[in-house]
Amino acid sequence: MAEGSYNQFCPVAMAAEILCTRWTIVLLRELVAGSTRFNELRRGVPRMSPALLSKRLKDLEAAGIVARSRLAGDPALYEYTLTSAGKDLGQVVFAIGEWGQKWVTTESSLGKLDPNLLMWDMRRNINTKPLPQRRSTIQVIFSDLQEARRNWWLIVEPGADVDLCSVDPGFDVDLYLVTDLRTMTEIWMGYTTVAQTKSAGRLVITGNRQLEANLQTWLGLSPFAQVEKSVA
Repeated sequence: MAEGSYNQFCPVAMAAEILCTRWTIVLLRELVAGSTRFNELRRGVPRMSPALLSKRLKDLEAAGIVARSRLAGDPALYEYTLTSAGKDLGQVVFAIGEWGQKWVTTESSLGKLDPNLLMWDMRRNINTKPLPQRRSTIQVIFSDLQEARRNWWLIVEPGADVDLCSVDPGFDVDLYLVTDLRTMTEIWMGYTTVAQTKSAGRLVITGNRQLEANLQTWLGLSPFAQVEKSVA
């Protein structure tokens, strides 16, 4: 599988040959987070070309880390799931994330903003329990981005996965969040809070008061937000 070999029997070197090729760890992050379909994985790694994504999936399958199977009811589509060996990598991926949150500077992280990744990450971590038992539509507007990347819609329906749209789905919006990309990323990563950014005028919230009151609860935080930083 490796594009280059270290020619060492050491388990660290052997594992690195499999895991340290470009994009592999980031792709594993998506698989560990629960993405199983090719298009879902693409949304989690939007800067990765489809051809390279396909190659990395084949590499992981050959290494016994990922299993590919046809979707029931649609033989033209496949899903990718972690094997026992792949599931064991969950703790490795999380440990890398914890290290990054602890030791990489805040400014370094905030210098690589990406609305696609931010919204996709927020979508899959939303806590639906505090939300009304009906469809709720939340529109996030990034005031500092160009029109094509500015508007995002989170659609929450009882008993269904949260949906994310970058094209207007046509539903009545229950809550509007107007901010800039950096501010929303800071909130998501735990660098600041909804209350602090709202008080500072960096976040404007309009719409359903119940949704607004419970915003920090249902929006949640990045899985790494609780890791205390050791650098500024």
